[in-house]
Amino acid sequence: MIRLHKPFYRFHLAPEFQLSGKLLLLSALVGVISGLGAVLFFYLMAWGDYFFMNLLVGYEPPLAGGEQFAIGGAPGHPPIRWLFLIVPAIGALLSGIIVYSLAPETEGDGTDAVIDAFHNKRGIIRFRVPFIKMISSIFTISSGGSAGREGPIMQIGAGFGSFLATKLKLRDEDRRLLLIAGTSAGMGAIFRSPLGGAVVGAEVLYHDDFEAQGLVPSLISSIIAYSTFCSVYGWGPLFRMPALFFHSPTDLLFYAVFGIILAVVGRIYIKTYFSVKEWFSRYRGPKVLKPVIGGLIVGAIGLFYPQVLGMGYGWIQQALDGKMLLSTMVAVALLKMFTTSVTINSGGSGGVFAPSLVIGGLLGGAFGQYVDAHFPGLVTHPAAFVVVGMGGFFAGVAKVPIASIIMVSEMTQGYGLLVPMMLVAAIAYLLTRHRSIYEKQVETKKDSPAHFGDFTINILEELKVKDAMVRRRQIPRIP
Repeated sequence: MIRLHKPFYRFHLAPEFQLSGKLLLLSALVGVISGLGAVLFFYLMAWGDYFFMNLLVGYEPPLAGGEQFAIGGAPGHPPIRWLFLIVPAIGALLSGIIVYSLAPETEGDGTDAVIDAFHNKRGIIRFRVPFIKMISSIFTISSGGSAGREGPIMQIGAGFGSFLATKLKLRDEDRRLLLIAGTSAGMGAIFRSPLGGAVVGAEVLYHDDFEAQGLVPSLISSIIAYSTFCSVYGWGPLFRMPALFFHSPTDLLFYAVFGIILAVVGRIYIKTYFSVKEWFSRYRGPKVLKPVIGGLIVGAIGLFYPQVLGMGYGWIQQALDGKMLLSTMVAVALLKMFTTSVTINSGGSGGVFAPSLVIGGLLGGAFGQYVDAHFPGLVTHPAAFVVVGMGGFFAGVAKVPIASIIMVSEMTQGYGLLVPMMLVAAIAYLLTRHRSIYEKQVETKKDSPAHFGDFTINILEELKVKDAMVRRRQIPRIP
């Protein structure tokens, strides 16, 4: 048991907002474990990519500029095209066997599972879940499934935070805070975004609210996890790009139009996502084969557009470098919406953050090229729309405008584009109001079972005996 001296025992933020020193120390421990988990997950993902895509298929997709870590060299043979159809199904089968035999709750999007645990399960995540999620996600994503790594890394960090709180017999409130801290630590580490990771853990739980009490533990855990991860894989942003700055107020007109486009596409994406989810819910065959169906569908599209396979960060880098055609960016962005919906809702393991960044970034690249071609000289930096699109699109579909702006700024070092990104994120967020890709989000704290007791006023607690007592000078006596 951890014992702390009285002066350090309470960390005062406000009269009703107190965090124990013990909880802050535990947040630091969660950060260490989450950072090490991110290191291991990233390494195993690299091996998975090498085995499935490089060794089997003979295909080497581009990497993000800041992630030039790869296992092995160039493929030893030219791409075998028909394997684009088969390999995603093989990975989905392996993932399905592991998931449905050991931890069925790890199917689909890991972020939604964490949100559900916070609101409806007292912050409890089974100890085996992070390990099963890690392995199943590696099979899903490395074999070509259209999903992101934030879902598994969230569950790795959140799972350890939940496990630690349970073993130490902490209160449910503290367990939930450590769950948020673990979520933020994982995101801050693997996306090289310590501040954005800290904010997203507190913001992603609600449509229109913020878990402010989880922010300080999240800051501590995210900083430590980020430092641990970057000590192994190197420092610097996830994407490489030239320094871009906002200097022309007239550009805001184009950014405003772009924000409306992202909102429209975002609503289509959310509609597609839940339509595919409803379609797969009708499946009545063996559960282990459901992800295989999704893998075959994704593989069939990958035969013609291999850019939709996997996470796709390398294609954002290509768009930033101006190496993609407008038509290709539009096609890949639209197809990515469908393949992500299929991968996740068929039972594949992963997240929707990375695909959302790809969709928004490629739409931004296409819009920037279009404006530059038809209105030459009016837009200062066409490539800036890639960065702004990444932040704006995810802000709208996930209801995390603040976290999106910060994370994308950190991932690209694109702080010079903060103003247009704020505008686009605000427009996309407002025009997709009450619609989110995360089904388990609730509107505000008052809608969360985790906070039901916070809105109950105990009248007797504030009432004193003297307020209810009637004083009488002459007390009647019984003769």
